[in-house]
Amino acid sequence: MSRTTRNLLIFLFTVLIGTTTATDTIGAPRKKAARKAAPAAALPLIVPRVDPHAVAVDTATVVADADRWLDAIETSGQVAGLAVAIVKDDTVVLERVAGYADWNTQTPVTATTAFRLASLSKGFASALAALVVGDDRLRWDTRIAEMLPTFTLADVEGGQRLTVRDILSQRVGLPSNTYDRLLEADEPYPLLVERLKEVPLVCSVGACYGYQNISFSLIGDVTYAATGDFFYHQVEKRLFHPLGMTTATYGRDGLENSASWARPHRRIGDRFQSFQPKENYYRIAPAAGVNASIRDMEEWLIAQMGGRPGVLPLPILDQLHSPQIPTAHEQTTTPWRRGRLLAAHYGLGWRIFDYAGETMVFHAGAVQGYRGMVGFLPRYRFGIVMLWNSESPLPSGLLPMVMDRYLGLPAVDWAGIEPAAATAGVPTRRAN
Repeated sequence: MSRTTRNLLIFLFTVLIGTTTATDTIGAPRKKAARKAAPAAALPLIVPRVDPHAVAVDTATVVADADRWLDAIETSGQVAGLAVAIVKDDTVVLERVAGYADWNTQTPVTATTAFRLASLSKGFASALAALVVGDDRLRWDTRIAEMLPTFTLADVEGGQRLTVRDILSQRVGLPSNTYDRLLEADEPYPLLVERLKEVPLVCSVGACYGYQNISFSLIGDVTYAATGDFFYHQVEKRLFHPLGMTTATYGRDGLENSASWARPHRRIGDRFQSFQPKENYYRIAPAAGVNASIRDMEEWLIAQMGGRPGVLPLPILDQLHSPQIPTAHEQTTTPWRRGRLLAAHYGLGWRIFDYAGETMVFHAGAVQGYRGMVGFLPRYRFGIVMLWNSESPLPSGLLPMVMDRYLGLPAVDWAGIEPAAATAGVPTRRAN
């Protein structure tokens, strides 16, 4: 096959499978919403560097600012319901909820209200894989074809080389978000996995980054082959239960059977309207199947920052948080990334950012009617997690604002919530 013919086929397949510029988001409507998140003004081209002497000695002032910013978000009318936590070391220094789990019934969000996590689920999948590797039932370089003999890719030789590490680090070689739109059209996951062999690769296996949900979820099949137990059972037994994540579940039934759960919402005029969650992305549990409350996610954040070594030992965390493949385009997808990131990589189920000279482990998630973000600084064991049940991009800017405040960086109103920014249409910069 000539290079011209191959490139044409790749283009046609890209159109067919619905590749998008979104990374941690799922579904077409989110691209438009994401564009609305950008502040209007041009941002500095020079990324500042963290001065270790400027890092907050304690978190009191950081929490005070975060509370003030949350006041603005809560009164903005842009978010149906919201839950936020800030953690330092093993201590929750801020836990705050706002708005409604169900706007229609005026049911409030509580600290134990379960939200859909979407792509934040990927961190649980990679953590379980690491535990199974620790049991010597898998290796990071175990080939997928060894565990799933019928699996193959269009590049048959490449498909035989594809490893556990490759699928968890998003370097399969497929076009980004392969077959996500077909999943949204109710095509079953097993059929989509089978059809991966029809998709021309955009690079050799292991050679380039391409964000995936379908192929990432192969780790569930691999886990079953290695342990003889269902993926979600293993996550419950080895992560949810020992971490005390008492409201964490998998699947739509798990969400809807929760004592308190956040309905997804759409904006209609100046009001919100709740609706029923869709099943589609729950069918790929490793990539997008977890439900959890902010109280649960506090425990998850503490564990990811090294506070629960009996569940997630430090050597495992070092593996999960090690850069595996460059993702340079992630440095430009939002204003705060352009203004703060010096480098970007994907690790194992996590994004690894050089945030103004400090390592930040990060992931975002989105599915219709839900959003979530988690980010933390391993060196300082400081992090924030946010969950909300509407598609407003507004809360997204809070995470870098909190990080800037903690690290002593120049203050920028990345969320567009400060009064001066609303008046002038530019990000606010305050002296620290």
